[in-house]
Amino acid sequence: MTDTRSWQLLVLVLILGGLVWLLAPVLTPFAIAALLAWLGDPLVARLERRGLSRGLSVTVVFAAMTVAAVLAVIALVPLLEGQIAKLIEKLPQVVAWANGVILPWVEANLGVGLDRLEPGSLIEMLKAHWQEAGGIASTLIRHATTSGLAIVGFLGMLALLPVITFYFLRDWDRMVGQVRELLPRHVEPTVSRLAREADQVLAAFLRGQLAVMVLLGVIYSVGLWLVGLDLAFLIGMLAGLVSFVPYLGVIIGGGAALIAAAVQFQDFVHPLLVLGVFTIGQLIESFILTPTIVGDRVGLHPVAVIFAILAGGALFGFLGVLLALPVAAVGMVLLREAHRHYLESALYGAAADPGTAPAPAADAAPSSVPDARTQGPGAGSPTGGEPESSPPR
Repeated sequence: MTDTRSWQLLVLVLILGGLVWLLAPVLTPFAIAALLAWLGDPLVARLERRGLSRGLSVTVVFAAMTVAAVLAVIALVPLLEGQIAKLIEKLPQVVAWANGVILPWVEANLGVGLDRLEPGSLIEMLKAHWQEAGGIASTLIRHATTSGLAIVGFLGMLALLPVITFYFLRDWDRMVGQVRELLPRHVEPTVSRLAREADQVLAAFLRGQLAVMVLLGVIYSVGLWLVGLDLAFLIGMLAGLVSFVPYLGVIIGGGAALIAAAVQFQDFVHPLLVLGVFTIGQLIESFILTPTIVGDRVGLHPVAVIFAILAGGALFGFLGVLLALPVAAVGMVLLREAHRHYLESALYGAAADPGTAPAPAADAAPSSVPDARTQGPGAGSPTGGEPESSPPR
């Protein structure tokens, strides 16, 4: 690539990054819709291979996704409502436990004097500062009123999400083909190959990780329910869902479960049982779920995942969190490609033994990444053909 083309590519990347940063609030529903369409496209391709038309396949998959979302809301909302009500009821017990256990331990071991938490004093403080609280409340209400247009816009985008998802799902292959046609001819084969590899890496990680999150939530919920914890479902599902960030589920879910067990039972046996539940869950995840569902050859290291999510959120907000893993998958594929070129370069060969050829990178071959997008004949291709002939996904 010449210097002129390199500068042109750099300017194009900077312009695209600036547009994404400026339009992040508007692009968020489109990013969510594109993610849902990407998740549903392999099912559409499978139905097409069975003889259904593209339109009918999209309709069936979209209807199934809608029904699944509605059933999930209907099933989960009452459970979460009951769990949150129990949590509110137990707040006085949490305050009493903190006054009777935590604060004395801190004073005895750290030599720090702390005031006791008193629900009555909290109420008196609110009464004493009612005017200030009223002023703050009125300010918030006034701000919410002036931001009514933004709220209406958010609800409008939420209502448009199913519509955008349907059209993305219907025209997914056509849009990908159009993007491929716009690529310069001298880089199109390389970009298409790298896009297929990034698609396979992201699919193997994201779909597998979603399955692991749900299974972990079920395991934690059932285990805490067997222990007898009242907030078993709330804490278990929370721990499973936040396990998308490595080890965050154990930290948040385990800490919340330990506090809940200590407040509810006030003994040492049940917190030990809670530790046993999370230990068993971690062992199942590490030795069964992750190797079986996600696989060991995906290549997205936990540290890379944490960095991508934090960096994306810091730069672009919620949109950056959505785009973090796709960008991380593309970056991993580009690093593999750069590693392969480095091993084949004169720079690497000059430092190596002239009598030995540089060994190829074990993870440089595209076949080292399992294709989790599709199963059966024509895996890796949206239409059932060979992967090399399919557009970049």
